[in-house]
Amino acid sequence: MTATTAFYPIGTPGQPWGAAERAQWLARQHVQRSHAVEVLARIDALRDRFEVAQYGQLDYPSGQYPLLAIRSRDWDDALPVALVTGGVHGYETSGVQGALKFVDRHAADYAGRCNLLVAPCVSPWGYERIQRWNALALDPNRNFTAGSPAPESAALMALVQPLAGRFLLHIDLHETTDSDESEFRPALAARDGKPFEPGEIPDGFYLVDDSENPQPAFQQAVIAAVAQVTHIAPPDAQGQIIGSPVVAHGVIEYPLKALGLCAGITGARYTTTTEVYPDSPRATPEQCDDAQVAAVRAALEYALAHR
Repeated sequence: MTATTAFYPIGTPGQPWGAAERAQWLARQHVQRSHAVEVLARIDALRDRFEVAQYGQLDYPSGQYPLLAIRSRDWDDALPVALVTGGVHGYETSGVQGALKFVDRHAADYAGRCNLLVAPCVSPWGYERIQRWNALALDPNRNFTAGSPAPESAALMALVQPLAGRFLLHIDLHETTDSDESEFRPALAARDGKPFEPGEIPDGFYLVDDSENPQPAFQQAVIAAVAQVTHIAPPDAQGQIIGSPVVAHGVIEYPLKALGLCAGITGARYTTTTEVYPDSPRATPEQCDDAQVAAVRAALEYALAHR
C-alpha cells in the first residue's frame, strides 16, 4: 500500500479544476516511452497473420496517434465474436503487452472457433506518458457512454457497434498499481474538488465481474488459470478489495455499464476486467504479461465451452 495525505500540487482544495488547472496538469505530462516502438511496431509484425484495421485517430495538440485493432484473418460471420481490450488506462503496461503477446503466441489457436477482435492499446497518448487519463484530463474508463467526451472511448464504441449482439466474450486487461494511491486517486480528488481518502492497494491479481450479469463460474475459471502464473489478491481486513466486497476468491463486482466502464460496451454474455499488480515484490514484468495472457486464454476456453 502507498498512501498520502498531502494536497495534490494543482488546484485549490475543495474546488474543482477549471481550464487553467487542466492546462497546468497537461503541462506536467511528458513522453516517457514510445508507442511507435513498443506497440505499433509489434502490431506491424503481426500483419502477415492477422488483419489490422485503423478504427480512429487521436488528434491532440500534444500528440497524434492511430487507433489500431487486430482481427482474425479468417473472419466468419457464423462464429461468435470475442473482444480483448488493453491499455484503456495507458499506464497499465501489461494490459497492452499482454494483449499483444496473446495475439502473437496464441490467437491462431482460435481460428475456426471464434472471431477475435483485439484493441491492444486503447489510450496511446496515455501509454506514452504513463498516465491514467487522456490529454483532456478524463479517464477513458469512466466515459464509455453515449456522446462520450473521451475520443478514445468514443472510437472503441464505434468499432464494436456494428457487431452488437454477436459478442460472446469481452475481457478488458488492466492493472492496479501503487501509483493509483500516490498519484492518480489524489489527482482525481483534486480535479473534482473532493477530499482524498487513502485506500489500500491489494497485493495480487483480481477480477471485476459485472454485478448486473454475474458469471461466477467463468470468473473462477480465469482465476484458476492465472493462479498458475502469479498470486491472487486476498481480501483486506474488511473483506474487500479496493473498497468493494470480495464475492468469491479474487473477484469483486461493479455495474459495468452504469459506471461507463470498457467491459460494459458489448453486452457479451461473459465479461471481466483483469487487474494485475505489477508493483508486487512477488511478480516480474514477464509474469504480469503472462498473467494477462493466461486470463485471456482461460476466458476464451470457458466461454467457447459454455456458449
